[in-house]
Amino acid sequence: MGNSADKGLNENLRRNHELMAESQRIGLERQIHMQNEMREKLMSMQIARARELLYWFGAFYAISAIGMIAGFRRTRKPGTLVPLLPLTFIVAYQADLAYGSKLNRIKMEAENILVFERELVSMPMGVPTPASIDEARERQEESKRLNKVHEVFI
Repeated sequence: MGNSADKGLNENLRRNHELMAESQRIGLERQIHMQNEMREKLMSMQIARARELLYWFGAFYAISAIGMIAGFRRTRKPGTLVPLLPLTFIVAYQADLAYGSKLNRIKMEAENILVFERELVSMPMGVPTPASIDEARERQEESKRLNKVHEVFI
C-alpha cells in the first residue's frame, strides 16, 4: 500500500518537474524572441537615423557644391573646388550606409570576427559567474563598512 503511494508521489513529482522544465523552456524562448525583436527595432532606428543624416549631408553637399562651382567660375582658381573631394567621400559613405550594401558588409565582417577572431570580443577575465558577482558584492559591502568605521575615527 505504501509502495503505490510512493509511486503516485514520484509520478506527481516527475510531472511537476516536466511542467517546470517546459515552463522554463518557453520563458527562455520568449526572452530570446523579445531580445531579438528589440535588437531589430534598434537596428531599424539606426538605419533610419543614417538615412535622415544623409538627407542633411546631401543638402549641405549640394549647397556647398553650388557655392564652390560659382566661386570657381568667378575666380578661376581650382582651389575653390578642393573641399568637394572630402565632402564627396562623406556623402558617398553615408549613402552607402543608408541605402547601399554597407550594412551587409559590416554584418559579414562581424561574423568573420566572431568565427576567426573570437578573442577580440571575449570579456576581460571571462564571463561573470554568480560566485564572482557575490564576491564583488561582499567586497563592496566590506568596503562600505570599513569606510564608515574610518569616517567615525576621522
